[in-house]
Amino acid sequence: MSGAGGRELDAPDEAARDLTLMLAYLTSWEEGPYGARRCWKGFRFETLDALTEQGLIEDSRRAKSLYLTPDGQRRARELLAAHGFDVESVAGQEGR
Repeated sequence: MSGAGGRELDAPDEAARDLTLMLAYLTSWEEGPYGARRCWKGFRFETLDALTEQGLIEDSRRAKSLYLTPDGQRRARELLAAHGFDVESVAGQEGR
């Protein structure tokens, strides 16, 4: 799998990408009439670039937050479930 800049991702890069996606989902909120999930950015730019290239997030260098795409939300829920999280209870996290 390729990461930012077209280089191959190694195991630590993949772990950082997966953990970043899970944390982004866990700290996200629904926004707008279409229920888009958004979270504040506080992650390595290289990791965000890799997630953007994979179509899992939509990121703007000018904004302080990012959107999780439907694919990104789906992948985050899959990862959380694989790590033993009750995805249904995590999804109802609004209002935190």
